Amino acid sequence: MEQFWIEKSLEEMSPQEWEQLCDGCGKCCLSKLEDEDTGDIYWTSVGCRLFDDESCSCSDYENRQAKVPDCVRLTPAKVRTITWLPSTCAYRLLAQGQPLYWWHHLVSGSRQTVHDAGISIKGCVTASEDDLVAPEDYFAHMLADEP
Repeated sequence: MEQFWIEKSLEEMSPQEWEQLCDGCGKCCLSKLEDEDTGDIYWTSVGCRLFDDESCSCSDYENRQAKVPDCVRLTPAKVRTITWLPSTCAYRLLAQGQPLYWWHHLVSGSRQTVHDAGISIKGCVTASEDDLVAPEDYFAHMLADEP
């Protein structure tokens, strides 16, 4: 099997290879709070309105940016500057010159290992952003650490 993620830089990857890097953890689909004074990021268990907790994926990936305007489309430049990407994120790891974890489907050969290893947020979302009315509603769903 070709190990394109080892052989190519992020910029050299085809669109299909780029999409394959996503480990399917769903963490980027969680709402995050940022302290305006410190820049610190606080994770919540609130999922994007398009997040399907059962499949741990976007329910309308192709149209996500039209339906959720603040959905971030990752690029090689963005993964090098976005501070809220999970520490386990394949895009972040490769941008930092780190290897993928054993549970990543490109290494393990199975998309199930991210869930089996307890890395994904499958089954962990306590609310959808559509359920919350005011910004302060998010505080009840804050997590102690990055999921």
